[in-house]
Amino acid sequence: MQGMPGDRCELLCLDLPKAERLRAARPSAEAAERLAERARALSDPTRLTIAAALAETDELCVCDLAWVTERSENLVSHHLRSLRNAGLVSSRREGKMVMYAVSEAGRSLLDAVRGREELAR
Repeated sequence: MQGMPGDRCELLCLDLPKAERLRAARPSAEAAERLAERARALSDPTRLTIAAALAETDELCVCDLAWVTERSENLVSHHLRSLRNAGLVSSRREGKMVMYAVSEAGRSLLDAVRGREELAR
């Protein structure tokens, strides 16, 4: 596959001071992997819908989320586990129920994914 014309410099024009400053400030490989894992957690439409629902309220149980997303409780539970492992939601047990809430990291990433258009809605 060929790139579009003009998508590469035709000569070496490195702005060394700027490039060095940015190289020194870049995230470590481990931090970049953690951030990418969080971003991947929201890449599934069902997980994104679950996170969006949780961002609109304080907390919900699996039953509520299954009803909101029109998905089975087993599927919602599976997706919640992925979101929790990525640090995007938290959970707490209340008797026989498990309650879920979006984390600050989850809210921030969700806002970034939604963008300005969705936030203005």
